[in-house]
Amino acid sequence: MEIFLHLDTWIALLTLTFMEIVLGIDNIIFISIVAGKLPKHQQKKARITGLSLALIMRILLLLSITWIIGLTEPVLNIFDFELSWRDIILAAGGGFLLVKSILEIHHKVEGDEQEMVAKNVRTFGYAIMQIVLLDIIFSFDSILTAIGLTNELILMIIAVIVSIIIMMIFARAVSDFVNKYPTVQILALSFLILIGFMLIIEGFHYHVPKGYIYFAVFFSLIIEMLNIRYRSKRTKTT
Repeated sequence: MEIFLHLDTWIALLTLTFMEIVLGIDNIIFISIVAGKLPKHQQKKARITGLSLALIMRILLLLSITWIIGLTEPVLNIFDFELSWRDIILAAGGGFLLVKSILEIHHKVEGDEQEMVAKNVRTFGYAIMQIVLLDIIFSFDSILTAIGLTNELILMIIAVIVSIIIMMIFARAVSDFVNKYPTVQILALSFLILIGFMLIIEGFHYHVPKGYIYFAVFFSLIIEMLNIRYRSKRTKTT
């Protein structure tokens, strides 16, 4: 528990929690769509159950991936350049984040983002099954982001738990905020490009101090909050 006596730990935890919440917006929207197709008395229960199972799935996935990247023995040699499972997972994960983030930004900027529509929901169990299956897909960028931002497994787990709890309590409010200010989502996707690039070069044995990432995230976030405040004040005066 000595790590919690350091300022860097709390900065990492705040940064990671923020990223987990923003990256979970699509998950919240999908859960709302699926739950909305159930009878009203089951909707809240479906949202809570779906997010609870999402939390368990993410922690299990986090534990498995962090175990894999702990395998540092060389398994592949390319022109005398040794790669371990850790290097391969980091480089592949970084590439996944890069491609996914660039495509998401393209869809949002070009306005051709495909609307996510849930299939017909007949029963509560079927709704939960849809939520869990899709959350497995949504979890990959979330988990890779956690690995890119910190080396401490306990911080990853705490950030995932806190972000899911916030989603449970403030699901509608968080979703409304990000939908009202879509630039926040673009900002988070831009951070993913940065994190993806960092994971790739770490996979090729070049270490990047994570303090640079934290500074970039918080500096950009402060600027964006100032922009939001400025735009809202201008709207009121006009």
